[in-house]
Amino acid sequence: MAIIDVVKFDGLKNRDWIIYKHYAEDLSTSTQLIVGEGQVAVFVKGGRICDAFGPGKFKLSTENLPILRSLIKMPFGGRTPFTAEIYYINTTTKLDINWGTSDPVALIDPKYHIRLHIRAFGQIGLKIRDYVLFLQELIGTMNSADVVSYDKTLNFYKGFLINKVKALIAQIMINNGISALEISAKLTEISDQLAQMLAPDFERFGMSLVNFYIKSINFPDEDFERINAILEDRAAFDIMGDSRYAVKRSFDVYEGAATNENGVAGAFAAGGIGFGAMAAMNNGSAQTGTVLAAAPAVTVVCPTCSRENPEGSKFCNGCGANLAPKKVICPNCQKELEEGSSFCNHCGTKIETPAVCECGAPLKPGSKFCNHCGRKVGE
Repeated sequence: MAIIDVVKFDGLKNRDWIIYKHYAEDLSTSTQLIVGEGQVAVFVKGGRICDAFGPGKFKLSTENLPILRSLIKMPFGGRTPFTAEIYYINTTTKLDINWGTSDPVALIDPKYHIRLHIRAFGQIGLKIRDYVLFLQELIGTMNSADVVSYDKTLNFYKGFLINKVKALIAQIMINNGISALEISAKLTEISDQLAQMLAPDFERFGMSLVNFYIKSINFPDEDFERINAILEDRAAFDIMGDSRYAVKRSFDVYEGAATNENGVAGAFAAGGIGFGAMAAMNNGSAQTGTVLAAAPAVTVVCPTCSRENPEGSKFCNGCGANLAPKKVICPNCQKELEEGSSFCNHCGTKIETPAVCECGAPLKPGSKFCNHCGRKVGE
């Protein structure tokens, strides 16, 4: 084969290349090597990385190929032919490398409690920091006269990149209680954290992570529709209030009764609506043709602490006082009457109000002394 006199690589028009293996392998110590700005040329012999040249024009000689000369025992001086592989490496920074999650991140939204399928997309910036280490990692994957692009290079590291992106997004959403609708406000924070996590991994392969951005985090339309339905219900609840929202939900169940195989009663039972509420709605709609708001709940006021308690409470939930109404006995017919009654509602007998001692204890008729404090009655 003819010895190549000039070796150079002008690069590619789209500047997306990161490593290029030159087709020339038959060289001599008089071959001229040209290396452009933002490039480095590396000589490889038998898979071993030898000498490297930065930007400039060089005439190969035994003086500027010390490692290669010692490896193949080239004599000093003269035109000495030899074979070697030459790799051009792009040392400029590439900022617009796109990445994306091929599979969605499945998680439960911490605020709306529905399953989401989130995808993330963004850009990454890389620069070759240690071209020897970088070439050692990729040289076994290249073919003769092959060009490796940044996108293809990123595929080698896509595994740890995507796994860490998925893990951190899920971790931030769950630990901080952030909904999928709020995650866009956290993109900068998540990007910065991921950049710190990923930088050491890229350095192991001879590259520097210049920047890392998440451009968008999104999820399917059907997931958004489910969240939107929850938001609409919440808005109705906030606007209408608890009682009116309950009535509205009752009628939603009532409207679905026609399609319920158990009939109207089954529909209300399935919806948790009592027959009393159903009867009240039927009466209201029959008399007025309109939906009446639910009546305010009846409460019992504690005579001790004035706290309101639900109707039917036997003891106050604030102080524990007995809320059962006190009774008096009719002296004529022995029927129980409400305390404070002036006449018996069974026989008409007048009920005398019992005397009370100054200590508050009731006195039996004719008592001369209080059987609680011993005070003389009338003092």
